[in-house]
Amino acid sequence: MPAAPVRYTPDVEKIAADEGKTIEGLNETFDTILTTVAEHSGHAVRSVHAKAHGILEGTLTVEAGLPPELAQGMFATPGEHKVYMRISTNAGDILPDAISLPRGLALKVLDVPGERLPGAEGTTQNFIMVNAKVFQAPTADKFLGSLKLLAKTTDRAEGLKVAASTVLRGVNKVLTAVGIESPTIGGLGGAPNVDPLGETYYSVTPFRYGDYIAKFSVAPVAPALTALTGTEIDASGRPDAIRETVQSEMKGIDGVWEFRVQLCRDLERQPVEDPTVEWDEQEAPFVKVATIRVRAQDSWDAARVDAVDEHMRFGVWTGLAAHRPLGNINRARNEPYRHSAEFRERFNGCPIHEPGSGR
Repeated sequence: MPAAPVRYTPDVEKIAADEGKTIEGLNETFDTILTTVAEHSGHAVRSVHAKAHGILEGTLTVEAGLPPELAQGMFATPGEHKVYMRISTNAGDILPDAISLPRGLALKVLDVPGERLPGAEGTTQNFIMVNAKVFQAPTADKFLGSLKLLAKTTDRAEGLKVAASTVLRGVNKVLTAVGIESPTIGGLGGAPNVDPLGETYYSVTPFRYGDYIAKFSVAPVAPALTALTGTEIDASGRPDAIRETVQSEMKGIDGVWEFRVQLCRDLERQPVEDPTVEWDEQEAPFVKVATIRVRAQDSWDAARVDAVDEHMRFGVWTGLAAHRPLGNINRARNEPYRHSAEFRERFNGCPIHEPGSGR
């Protein structure tokens, strides 16, 4: 039997003295990416996960009868919420899909009552996930070092990036075959070019879960989705191959995903401050707390894309105090995410707001 879940207290976080300086560096580096892309294309996009492959609309139903340790925060009350799902890849510029990168899933749950995080407008709860179990860097300052290198390649040498991605995919397959996973190689373009509809997504970083601490996951369970798990998309000569594939598939799929929670049960073995450490699922299993359902639809419907991709932002600090983001990486995400959205708003002259914010 798993150990009892660790109760949340503020001292589970260890705040470094130089975090403010790192956040300033992140803002400056994201500005380089944002400005370069905006000036070259005439349109500002997100500083990370800029390219969306699908925008879906559905429902999230919180399970009834959850045990007390799982009936926490927004999951304490059974019921149905409208959701938006944004499927993306992680670059800060709009690249052809032959450059294969990790997939992202941003989830916005509407009409969630409760005490809000500081500065969290509206009534939504946001979750941001990737199709990997660990983050590529242990701390924000280490991530900043990698980001500065990537910023120098923004909107440059697409042909070289495509060629490099092909090579790195081969390297990654060899490493995977011998049991080695490399988030760094994946982030540089060596990730498998998989169909995002078949992927399982993870929050990677921990969050407060009411009285406890948890990581989150969204996993496909509909047979039509699990049949796509691991399927690679040939993007040769098709710059928007992923978007086209998702659009074609979702016209005939009623999608079902499970929203799962992984409670921290040992702060040494499941640390809060180092997201490069995978929480062993034998010791801390993922458990379903809600179900996401998306009816067959046009995943690139123009009106929905405009409403969600252009007029909304996704951020882990938009939500309930009961789901406060924890750890160095999460603390460093707050200001840069807001900074990126404000840049888009100014450059595009397009107001960004939360549903239910009254703006």
